[in-house]
Amino acid sequence: MPRLNRLSPEQVLSFFTNHTLDKSPSQRRCLQGVVRSFLRFCLHQGYLERDLSQAIPRLRTYQLSDVPRAISEGDAQKTLACIDRTTPVGRRDFAIILMLYTYGIRGGQLRALRLQDIQWSQNRLRVPAAKRGKEIVLPLTEEVGESLLEYLCHARPQVPYPEVFLTAQAPLRPLQAPAVSRMVAQRMQKAGVHPPRAGSHVFRHGFATRMLQNGQSLKTIADLLGHRNINTTFRYTKVDLAALHQLPLEWPEVSP
Repeated sequence: MPRLNRLSPEQVLSFFTNHTLDKSPSQRRCLQGVVRSFLRFCLHQGYLERDLSQAIPRLRTYQLSDVPRAISEGDAQKTLACIDRTTPVGRRDFAIILMLYTYGIRGGQLRALRLQDIQWSQNRLRVPAAKRGKEIVLPLTEEVGESLLEYLCHARPQVPYPEVFLTAQAPLRPLQAPAVSRMVAQRMQKAGVHPPRAGSHVFRHGFATRMLQNGQSLKTIADLLGHRNINTTFRYTKVDLAALHQLPLEWPEVSP
């Protein structure tokens, strides 16, 4: 591998920088790990004479450094209104997005939701824990209940899977990891909605923002989102515009 032996730290850094300019922090961290592992492998195999993995810079992340990217109320309603609920796929997608909007749960929690988690007699929904969070028990609203019934009775394939939401075409199976976010992004695009970030998580941010602006406490929001640590919920105070408007001081008058 004579060409690899001519590789310099400057070239490695240039490659990494150019390929991460328009990437999210998580994508940068992923590429960082991949490139470092590749360079260490090349060193171990003798393709490189020195360890170039250290040429990849450290990526620092700071708690509460970003602002939650929420979908607006108008865009959320527009996305729901543009779904054709006369088709099986439309019924499924409407039920999924309505649950994301109503409860702010994660896409992974929706995929893990089982038929037994819909407790019809108690009029409640048991949502499985995610990301080291905690299980949540939520009231089953009338609108969500109707959308679930419509999907389960008229759109869900009759296959022996316990998961609620399944693929609409063969192979029939529970939805896989990227399916919910990809579907949500497509539905928003079809509705002409362009949120700060595509995917299902904008509805979670929208839910938390809406609760905060309606006067709910951080503890209540943390419980509804399944956060074990309230510091995770604290980041949403950045989008409490009503509270932020009270912070600026009056501009001092300057005497002539």
